[in-house]
Amino acid sequence: MADTDRPQARPLSPHLQIYRWQVPMLTSILTRITGHALVAGVVLAVWWLSAAASSDSHFQLANRVATSWFGDLVFTASLWAVWYHYLAGLRHLYYDAGHGLDIPTAEKLGWACIIGSVVLTVITIILVQ
Repeated sequence: MADTDRPQARPLSPHLQIYRWQVPMLTSILTRITGHALVAGVVLAVWWLSAAASSDSHFQLANRVATSWFGDLVFTASLWAVWYHYLAGLRHLYYDAGHGLDIPTAEKLGWACIIGSVVLTVITIILVQ
């Protein structure tokens, strides 16, 4: 027969509904997401290049997709992901040197990565066009 007088179990970790999101947590998650999302831009670019090398009909299809709104969205998001990943890498180098590990500085550096990547993406788009 089962023991019904069990001792109290340890409390569970706080659920995300009551746990306050923090900037370093958000930037860590964004670093992982952007790293994986860069694959979409690479796949589209490799498909476009391989279609250009294979035949004219394949290239026309790949070029239509790459220059459509979907292609623009993928390449713009990939550009942002590259800038964000770059800035997050610089932030981690700063952390590895033992600097900026206190909470206020880590939050400022997190916001700098997020805002800086958006600003650099907009600047890059303006300069390329």
